[in-house]
Amino acid sequence: MAEAATGVDMGHALALLGAGVVAVPLFRRMGLGSVLGYLVAGLAIGPFGLRLFDEPETLMHIAELGVVMFLFIIGLEMRPSRLWSLRRSIFGLGAAQVLCCGAVLSVATMLAGFPPAVAVVGAMGFVLSSTAVIMQMLEERGETATTAGQRAISILLLEDLAIVPLLAMVAVWGALVTGAEGQSPVLAVLMGIAAIAAVVAAGLWLLDPMFRILARSGAREVMTAAALLVVLGAAVVMQAGGLSMAMGAFLAGVLLSESNFRHQLEADIEPFRGILLGLFFLSVGMSLDIGLVVDAWPLVVGGVALFMLLKAGTIFAVARVAGNDRAEAIERAALFAQGGEFAFVLYAAAVGAGLLAAGEAAVLSAIVILSMALTPVVLLATTRLMPRPAPSLDGIDVAADLHARVLVIGFGRFAQVVTQPLLARGIDLTVIENDVEMIQAAGKFGFKVYYGDGGRLDVLRASGAERAEAILVCVDRADVADHIVALCRAEFPIAKLFVRAFDRGHVLRLIEAKVDYQIRETFESAIAFGRAILVELGVDERVADETMIDVRRRDEERLELQLVGGITAGRQLIRRNTPTPEPAPLTPPKRRGVALNEEAAEAIER
Repeated sequence: MAEAATGVDMGHALALLGAGVVAVPLFRRMGLGSVLGYLVAGLAIGPFGLRLFDEPETLMHIAELGVVMFLFIIGLEMRPSRLWSLRRSIFGLGAAQVLCCGAVLSVATMLAGFPPAVAVVGAMGFVLSSTAVIMQMLEERGETATTAGQRAISILLLEDLAIVPLLAMVAVWGALVTGAEGQSPVLAVLMGIAAIAAVVAAGLWLLDPMFRILARSGAREVMTAAALLVVLGAAVVMQAGGLSMAMGAFLAGVLLSESNFRHQLEADIEPFRGILLGLFFLSVGMSLDIGLVVDAWPLVVGGVALFMLLKAGTIFAVARVAGNDRAEAIERAALFAQGGEFAFVLYAAAVGAGLLAAGEAAVLSAIVILSMALTPVVLLATTRLMPRPAPSLDGIDVAADLHARVLVIGFGRFAQVVTQPLLARGIDLTVIENDVEMIQAAGKFGFKVYYGDGGRLDVLRASGAERAEAILVCVDRADVADHIVALCRAEFPIAKLFVRAFDRGHVLRLIEAKVDYQIRETFESAIAFGRAILVELGVDERVADETMIDVRRRDEERLELQLVGGITAGRQLIRRNTPTPEPAPLTPPKRRGVALNEEAAEAIER
């Protein structure tokens, strides 16, 4: 029996891991994000799919630890000074969003004919957005450290705090409706304050000394166990005080953000966080009752549409009133338009208090889960459909009637180095760039860069391409460079054309376009890097120079073979050992700058 039970458990583990491994890369490749991949995978293997799991609620209780650990890591990156600077966003913007959304959704639900208890509890549960979904989306988009991302985190923190008064409200309301005695709201608030005080006290006076003692022991596994103990301990204390476990973990992370052990803690927690957070999304997908959705589809679909549209519209209005720009307001509305995991807690408490029937709670839960699943799709559609704001050209000169010996197109990291020797020799040059932020940054360091799109013929003429002795194409996209090269060759044939190449395939296209000089962007740096490695490994400098000359020659020969289509001969050339040539000065080719900075086989196939 024990072996059979173990087999079943291992089968469940394999099903969970397999579903995530298959679905998440597929959905990320489609641009839909990992969250939707986990949700769909959970639905596929859950009780309403392949029926590999019968009780997803049990899995969700364990997987909620993923959200807890996620918030702990976010807390480690949120120093107390930064958190204090966000106090207005937390208690101002966050409170305004919760109260306004709650009021709008409650009134709309009552106008739709639902009793006040169902309307208010259902609406307030939906107001509490999904911390797990939003934080995962912010992390995938690299926005957790941006100003907009920090405001989003502030709102999530306020929503975590809001669960306490909401649960107290449900308890009091339920006692009034049923005549039973509920917990005193004052007692609930005092318990929450006591829990916060306990976590803060432990963080200030116990945690750092504890980790210092454990570090001296030299036992890595004990440090990992201690990190888990801190996260789970803070979560349990906060839960006992009626607050969310996620908020407890976040607070513990903030208190340890100034600790010397911060990076070690983050490294220890990260593997557990990733796996458990994935399990949480899987369990949410499993919890979607397809039978209920089919039976009550007008109510469920209508509820999802009504709640998401009204909540998004209210969030947009609050953001605009708060002074946020239109793009940020739209993105926040799309990001926060769903319900969250705290809704399940609130609905369960409402059922226990007699405010909701079990069937009503099931319908509301289905609405929340569907909204969570739709969030990645809504955010993706919003990003693609929302027009990009036109760049502000305040303080930026547009290219017009310019003339210089050299015209530089693009001013990224490559061009910034290329222009230094020209400026050092006093050579007159004009630089154009279409990235406003890059132009502004260059201006701070004394570089005069004009705004202009090098892919437009009229801009090239205005930038002085007709009179330039040399045109330097330093853009970082191969297709854009090809387009500019074609324009310059057709319209300005006298100018020398120097082009930054992206890879070997781009080199071949530029040679066919008869540019005067091209070089892969990593060419010289890779040659210098390889030579330095040889010298540091004990190879004589003369031998290192000879080796790099040989690398250059082989690369040139391979390139010549590719130009005439000699792929088979090229492969034989790579495998053949050729004698080392006599040492010669390390000067790059005058016409073609090529280097062996990709694997030979990959280069030949291009």
